[in-house]
Amino acid sequence: MTRFSSLLASALILLLPVASAGAAAPEPAALFEAKTVADRDSTLTALEAAPTDPASAYAAGAGQFFTALEILASGLHRHGFESPQSFILPLMRLPVPDNPNPEPLTYDGFRAILVAFRDRLEKSAATLGSVPADADIGIEVDLTRLGIDLNEDGQIAPDESAAAIMASLSRGGAPDPAAPALTFRFDRADGYWLQGYAEFLMAQADFWLAHDFRNAFEGSFHMLFPRAKLPLQDTLVPPDGGMSGGMLSSEWRIADFISLVHLVNWPVVEPERRQAARRHLMEMIRLSREDWKAIRAETDNDREWLPGPQQKGASPLTGLEVGEAQVQAWHAALDMAEDLLEGRILLPHFRFVDKGINMKRFFDEPKPFDLVLSITGPSIAPYLESGKILTSEEFDHIQRQFGGAGFLTFALWFN
Repeated sequence: MTRFSSLLASALILLLPVASAGAAAPEPAALFEAKTVADRDSTLTALEAAPTDPASAYAAGAGQFFTALEILASGLHRHGFESPQSFILPLMRLPVPDNPNPEPLTYDGFRAILVAFRDRLEKSAATLGSVPADADIGIEVDLTRLGIDLNEDGQIAPDESAAAIMASLSRGGAPDPAAPALTFRFDRADGYWLQGYAEFLMAQADFWLAHDFRNAFEGSFHMLFPRAKLPLQDTLVPPDGGMSGGMLSSEWRIADFISLVHLVNWPVVEPERRQAARRHLMEMIRLSREDWKAIRAETDNDREWLPGPQQKGASPLTGLEVGEAQVQAWHAALDMAEDLLEGRILLPHFRFVDKGINMKRFFDEPKPFDLVLSITGPSIAPYLESGKILTSEEFDHIQRQFGGAGFLTFALWFN
């Protein structure tokens, strides 16, 4: 579980810097080692102004990804977010510091945070996509010096570093001094990796924004923002805040999580966003293939973020080594995911033996999303079709190739 949490956290906070190729642009290292938001932003602006230089564009795209995460973290902090520390809500796991004087939060305000986060990710993906495939890029990054401003004080402190955030998510504490050094040399292949994660996070944001989730927000989000003046704060939040421990360690948070599940009955208000969510996932699959194509072409083995089978040695991040069988299994998983998203194969549902869910139609022909009724069957019935249905044996065969670490651990790392 520690590896899973670390990988999830690293997926959310990693910024991929590169060496500057032109004298007109600042050294990208200044962007990734900045101790203040002002210094970081001024360097990013300069890098964005040099779009014809591949290294500057790569660094700028990475910086835009980084600041997208900061937009999300700042918005959460501003309204007194209390992390549930649960993998059930992955985007809500950032270790945002306590805010003793949070601002009130409304449903429209929360949507605005998601829109700003999503739009910044889109800019990042576009910038990273402008980098030529053959660009010679690489720079060392120490994750103890890379960070984001979690508490909106304009500083990027050591306890806001990537290493500190990963440690908080995996162990609930400070980085372990005995842990391996988290210094990596990021190259062109890693740019595809980061661009793919931008697409993945955009898919999540667009899916939420496609729907009107006001009832869920007003009826349960006080468990995440207990002092932001949500409608039921005075009625349902304990007087002392009751925020000790994780989501599943307090009765009132369990009750509110049940309320959230019950209230996921969301009308579609922006159907184009649900359609876009599928396109983002398809683009993520394409970028993962490009990533592995670039990884396989590498002949060095210099502090790799994601090594290929030819680059021997366990990763200091995961403690895992990548073999050919795992890469082949990952490509099979990508093919399977693409077939599902294109409707070429159907997703099984335990209620239906001879029909499966056409996931392309689920995204492209959006209807109200009801979580409980999707699980029990009624809400998923409009998307049922006859055809080839994915079997558990097919997925189990892929899973077995990843050994004891498990498919999810490698999936979060591989993207």
